[in-house]
Amino acid sequence: MKPRTRARGLALQVLYEVDMVAHLPGDVFQRRLEDARLDGQVDLGDDLIEFARQLVAGVSLLTVKLDHVIERYAPEWPFDQIAAIDRNILRIATWEFAVSRKTPLKVAINEAVELAKNYGSDSAPRFINGVLGSLADHEHEIWQALGSAE
Repeated sequence: MKPRTRARGLALQVLYEVDMVAHLPGDVFQRRLEDARLDGQVDLGDDLIEFARQLVAGVSLLTVKLDHVIERYAPEWPFDQIAAIDRNILRIATWEFAVSRKTPLKVAINEAVELAKNYGSDSAPRFINGVLGSLADHEHEIWQALGSAE
C-alpha cells in the first residue's frame, strides 16, 4: 500500500471510531497512531502523519456539511443506509477534492476506491466509485458549498 494510502487508512480508522462511538478525534488519532506503530503496521513520516491529522480534523469539523452535500448530490443512495466505513470513505474523498483541493478529483476517487478495497465489503469499491462519480458531476457546486468552509 502506498504511503499516502496508509495515511488515509489511519485517518479512516480514526473517523470510523469517532463516528461509531463519539470519542474525541484527537484522542483516537493518538491512540491509533501509537497502536499502529507498536504493531509495526504504520511507518509514516511526520509529513504523512500530518496529512492524516489534517484529514481527521477537516472531516471532523465538517461532517454535517459533508453529509448534506453527499446526500444532495447522490440521492440515489440514502445516506442513513450507507455502511459507516463507506460513509467515512466518502467524507474523506469529498473533503479532499472539495475543501482541501490539494488532491485532484480523480486521485481522490481512486484513493477512496483503494480504501474501500482494503476496509469495506466486497461491493464497497464499486459503490464508492458510483457515489463519487455522481459527486464528480457536481464538483463545482460542491466546491462552492464547501470550499469556503475550510
